[in-house]
Amino acid sequence: MRFSSLFTAQTAVSSTLIATTLFSLSASAQDHSTEQSEAQITDPNQECTVYYYEPVSAAMAAGQFPPIWPLTPATILTSDTDAQAKYQSIQSQIPNIQPKGTQPGSFTGDFSNFTPTYPSSDPDCWWTYDQCTTPKLAGLPPDLAVVPEPDTLGYGFDDGPNCTHNVFYNFLSQNNQKATMFYIGSNVMDWPLEAQRALADGHEICVHTWSHKYMTALTNDEVFAEFYYSTSSDIMEAIKLVAGVTPTCWRPPFGDVDDRVRAIAHALGLRTIIWKYDSNDWRAGTANITSADVDQNYNDLITRAQNGTFATAGTIMLTHELNNFTMSEAVKFYAQLKAAFKYIVPMGVATNQTQPYVETGYSLPSFEQYISGTTTISSSIPLPSGGSSSSTGSGSSGSSSGSSGTTSGGTASSTGAANRASFDGLGLLAAGAAFVGFAVKLLA
Repeated sequence: MRFSSLFTAQTAVSSTLIATTLFSLSASAQDHSTEQSEAQITDPNQECTVYYYEPVSAAMAAGQFPPIWPLTPATILTSDTDAQAKYQSIQSQIPNIQPKGTQPGSFTGDFSNFTPTYPSSDPDCWWTYDQCTTPKLAGLPPDLAVVPEPDTLGYGFDDGPNCTHNVFYNFLSQNNQKATMFYIGSNVMDWPLEAQRALADGHEICVHTWSHKYMTALTNDEVFAEFYYSTSSDIMEAIKLVAGVTPTCWRPPFGDVDDRVRAIAHALGLRTIIWKYDSNDWRAGTANITSADVDQNYNDLITRAQNGTFATAGTIMLTHELNNFTMSEAVKFYAQLKAAFKYIVPMGVATNQTQPYVETGYSLPSFEQYISGTTTISSSIPLPSGGSSSSTGSGSSGSSSGSSGTTSGGTASSTGAANRASFDGLGLLAAGAAFVGFAVKLLA
């Protein structure tokens, strides 16, 4: 290598490029300071750069949350007297229904040793067994599997927030389209600014549990914890901590719910939302499901809409924010869905849930308001005090397991707030060093 070449006039431009790139790498850290600046990033690698968000880091350091993305379900923290008191207060509302299957296999849906002995009458209204949505336990409302408004699609996406979702959310904004976002608590802790964007853009946020396990496999206290640490109005739990609101709706991962799980959700003020049709977008590339199969599922729904299947009541199809493919499919078929259905609206709008959160300072439009053009009533984010962020450390990062495995974009499995501060700095230096090495090689 001729090091003298670094000082020639010819290399001045290249040296400037190196300096500019290093400055840009450093400046990119600034982009993670607020929800607004985070929303401007459209490079997936930049979007998924780990950053520090003080409220999340402080809460994790104080031991106020279970581990992020645990292999086993969340449990009530021994130090959390508020959660323990709340759990005790709902004991009388929990029916004597045993967990399904045998742990740990049942965490991931292995009920093979249980279903052969389960009564064919389905006494527990177990959705996984026969897609039951009308509870058999008195006092529980039916699941929302279809929407009441004719020719209407209840529009929503599971498994967010995904750190690469800005282009997709931009598309929704450009079309003035709102949706219901079913957020996983661990993902919210991993990507808090991305979670804030949903509220800022006027979307509805619902709960998708803390760690995306099959809920009927869990014990009562595990079911409670999977809900409680995702959202709670009693203390600042995940969605409440990050976005300042407490959702009143949830969707069971894989649809796995029975009357015991419904009862715990109902006791915590959560409405259960399922679906009628499954796009299977989350399974593409697994279990012999191809992208063509997913396309066909979208096309089948469109054909049904065109044929008048939803003339008396609308429907819901399961779709995901899980990865680039699932979001790209939503974009690809949006115009066709828009042409086939009269209306595409969030779940809360379809059911006139104008107060979607425990907090009363945020409202959704009614169905009539929405279809008349008023798609947003409130969209301000009541951030908790100290809610700033930077990339000098990280509140989280994430290999975020959703319906089908790993959410694309994350760089490392989440282990909480510890040991993250040094990661960002080293990552930035490494990226800069790699570029300098490449540039110097070109100058040799």
